[in-house]
Amino acid sequence: QGRFAEAEPYIRRATLVTAGSDATFYNHGLVLKSLDRPLEALDAFSRALAMNAQVAETWNNRGTVLNGLGRYDEAIDDFDKATSLKPGYADAFCNKGKSLIQSRRYGEALAAFDTALKLNPDLAEAWQGRGDVLATLGRPDEAIAAFARATSLKPDYAEAYCNAARSLAQTGRHEDAFAALDAALKLRPDLAEAWKARGTLLASLRRYDEAIPAFEAALKADPGIEYVFGDLLHAKAHVCDWQGTTEGWSKVVHALQNGARISPPFALLASPASAADQLTCSAIYAADRFPPSTVQLWRGERAPHDRLRIAYLSADFRDHAFPHLAAGMWERHDRSRFETVAISYGVDDGSAMRARLMQAFERFIDVRHKPDPEIARLIRELEIDIAVDLTGFTAGMRANVLVQRPAPLQLSYVGYPGTMGAEFIDYIIADRIVIPPEHQKFYSEQIAYLPPSYLVTDGSHRIAEVTPTRVEAGLPEHGFVFCSFNNSFKITPDIFDVWMRLLRAVDGSVLWLLGANASCVENLRSEADARGVAPDRLVFAPRITVPEHLARHRLADLFLDTIYYGAHTTASDALFAGLPVLTCLGSTFTGRVAASLLDAAGLPELIAGSLAEYETMAMQLARDRERLGALRDKLVRQRSRFPLFNTALFTRQLEAAYQTMWARHLGGEPPRTFSIEAGS
Repeated sequence: QGRFAEAEPYIRRATLVTAGSDATFYNHGLVLKSLDRPLEALDAFSRALAMNAQVAETWNNRGTVLNGLGRYDEAIDDFDKATSLKPGYADAFCNKGKSLIQSRRYGEALAAFDTALKLNPDLAEAWQGRGDVLATLGRPDEAIAAFARATSLKPDYAEAYCNAARSLAQTGRHEDAFAALDAALKLRPDLAEAWKARGTLLASLRRYDEAIPAFEAALKADPGIEYVFGDLLHAKAHVCDWQGTTEGWSKVVHALQNGARISPPFALLASPASAADQLTCSAIYAADRFPPSTVQLWRGERAPHDRLRIAYLSADFRDHAFPHLAAGMWERHDRSRFETVAISYGVDDGSAMRARLMQAFERFIDVRHKPDPEIARLIRELEIDIAVDLTGFTAGMRANVLVQRPAPLQLSYVGYPGTMGAEFIDYIIADRIVIPPEHQKFYSEQIAYLPPSYLVTDGSHRIAEVTPTRVEAGLPEHGFVFCSFNNSFKITPDIFDVWMRLLRAVDGSVLWLLGANASCVENLRSEADARGVAPDRLVFAPRITVPEHLARHRLADLFLDTIYYGAHTTASDALFAGLPVLTCLGSTFTGRVAASLLDAAGLPELIAGSLAEYETMAMQLARDRERLGALRDKLVRQRSRFPLFNTALFTRQLEAAYQTMWARHLGGEPPRTFSIEAGS
């Protein structure tokens, strides 16, 4: 009748009365397992086996308890004993597959599930497990088919619907993914993983105001569900809902210091967390999601090439912010010394940028439909010397490709502006402002320093010839225009406080922001009103084409940077368009990029050392039009003389970095931090 709590004292007494019946200990183990008392269940099953080691079911059930305790190798041994006693035991093969998944032995897990299904084609749990393996291996279409088979055999299988949704989302079938999650939650309204998957999908579609309650429901169902609390705070940041976020990030940092899997690394970048906290977060995430693989494709062999073979790996070879900066660099690589390959695992958006990128590389390989192991093998077959990861821990990441070490040297550049905390990444490209020498201890990678800035730019950007009028852009014709085109999640209460004090102090001024989403606009206007600033003094700009976006910078007077996660591409765009950028030097990589760019543009005087200095400088510039005009003239005058927009020079210096790290490798030396001198 399922009344296990009532049954347990009777069956415990029965073990005393029978004093030697393995069947009674076995039954006691089943009851204890059902009551979620795993250590007692383990003891009961072990005592049953001590009396009779020839019962396959006892080995199988003890294995499931060991699996739940995280003792996967012992569990696998028990399942092997069960199947040796009973070769047709499909459930034991299925359970073995589950333990092999936990041990990251995916090939063996797939074989175990296939054996289970050969013995019992109607075993829904084995189809579910097979789908889990295929999804992990980057084979979403096959995974979807496996999950569909599981739910056809077991229509109330909520977990299978939930996992199917993840693979459906990965293949762009968003409506089908939502339908699968609806089915899962109808069956199990308290299924935390389904709420998590729903929140993740909504966030990926930039429907943050809907993602927030989904993440909250996941946490209500399971307060300890991994990474969701950080996802929740990040979703709230996108809509500028700051209620409870200060306390929330303090909770995250405290939990990280105790080893908790509470936040994905990217979410932490726009928070007050320190560089040390970021390293801890990345290390926890990398160890959990991308642990060392037993498969290491490069085994020390040396393949002599006439040219150094560089592969760039990205989910964003499309109309995306970074290619607009890097396309010119890829086009300028010295093909007499370097052979460049693009490994693209993102969508083909059919854009002009995509077409340009396909011509920029010697080889452009679309691998989005290939599983991770196959992509890794392809990189090794191409005998790539240096693999450059441009995605890191961001949307579309395929870090499992590099876990298998397909290239002798593997490095991180731009995509993830911080440490990945992963042993499979050898170097990070940086400069001495974003990672000063005293911060090196917060990076698991060795650092390849470029002069003066690590961030590539494209000096051939096209700016639209027609500039809209201020009235057309919704701006006051004569008032001072403070501007910040950073993503909304970078705006935090402390920097917003400064901005509102500036608006109150500078008559007729406005703050020009990107209208990221309706909730963000509504919340920021409400926050302005709460700080004594009329909501209509916040003007929101729509997203438009890059040339038009660059042109409208001419309407602003001063770009104000954020602090924890400052302007990167947005600062480069502003400076290229001739708009002075004011920044405050942050304490982490993400808060120091604009300072790096200003230094490379010959405008270090626009780098504040503290938030108080930043506010004072902004006030002074807003009240001194002559000084601000001189800075604008200086920026335009120096754009062609200073290195920031010299794409050819940057390309040569990056190539020098590749050659330096490769020379060390050929000399048998391990990766080590080094610097490229200016003009190399």
